[in-house]
Amino acid sequence: MEIMSLSLFKKTDVLGLDIGSNSVKIIQLAPTKKGWRLLNLGIVQLPPEAIVDGSIIDSMTVMSAVKDLVAQQGIKTKNCVSALTGHSVIIKKVNLPVMTEAELGESIQWEAEQYIPFPITDVNIDFQILGADTEGRGQMEVMLVAVKKDVINDYTNVIKEAGLLPVIVDVDSFALENMFEMNYSIAPNENIAIVNIGATITSINVLRSGVTIFTRAIPLGGNQFTEEIQKAIGISFKDAEAIKLGGEVSGIDAGGVPQVIERVSGNVALEVKRSIDFFLGGAPGMFISKIYLSGGCTKTKGLPAIIQERTAIPIEMVNPFTNVEVSPKRFAPDYIKDITPYFGVGVGLAIRKVGDK
Repeated sequence: MEIMSLSLFKKTDVLGLDIGSNSVKIIQLAPTKKGWRLLNLGIVQLPPEAIVDGSIIDSMTVMSAVKDLVAQQGIKTKNCVSALTGHSVIIKKVNLPVMTEAELGESIQWEAEQYIPFPITDVNIDFQILGADTEGRGQMEVMLVAVKKDVINDYTNVIKEAGLLPVIVDVDSFALENMFEMNYSIAPNENIAIVNIGATITSINVLRSGVTIFTRAIPLGGNQFTEEIQKAIGISFKDAEAIKLGGEVSGIDAGGVPQVIERVSGNVALEVKRSIDFFLGGAPGMFISKIYLSGGCTKTKGLPAIIQERTAIPIEMVNPFTNVEVSPKRFAPDYIKDITPYFGVGVGLAIRKVGDK
């Protein structure tokens, strides 16, 4: 699915550009006979408040970060695929009368109006037909996606000002679906959840037979850990971030940090459980076989174990490079291992081609 594309785009080489609340990630892959090969990747931190809840607040800072990262990596490709998240993105599964994709394409504006909390003229809309209603009521299940045009414009303007061409703007949930399909197999009718815990937003994506059937975005993420550590021991955001990830900062007693991390981890786990329970409440007889964790915050010590304990569902850390050939001569294995949690969305973007749905 995509909520913006340039149909005149011809070349096949693209960059995956993941602009998150805490960092900008860029990645370039090349197809091979067995899968994909890593050509380039990089990550640069953003200051707090540059992006809030998926909306760009400081466009100059974000633009400079993208431009500098591209220059540092020596990337020549200009075509890029990016993704949006946050409350400007609305994703709903709805039941509509059975019709062809072409018929739905003609009527989607009218059909979507009752489900979208914004004026329909203010959003870009896309959809995916999931299949017939399982209760046989002559209806079909449709995944409806709407994103505010002004948010799309904010991102595409920053990308253009950084010297790149935004050929597709996607939604992070579907980028994660693409990444998962590329690296993992899923049994027919199996339900799994991808929980992507970023700096300010946690997205929960339930896939059935490899297709997204439920999504939810929660305004909770890694920055909450950092801020609570910052308040608890009276240190800077930067030092608190380092301690959160298990580092040591000279002259700082981090003795109370494990309790802070455990408390915030419990809050995150509770919200994940609530979201999964909400999904299961509307899907009698279904269950989630496994939760796959992604996002930089999953490096927080003890968080994965607490999520597994609270949800009673097995946990696995996503590896978006499972089917990607990574040269140890070009990319230090320890470095790749360290940054792997950050690149779930980026890999899903880097494998996109214009024209696919």
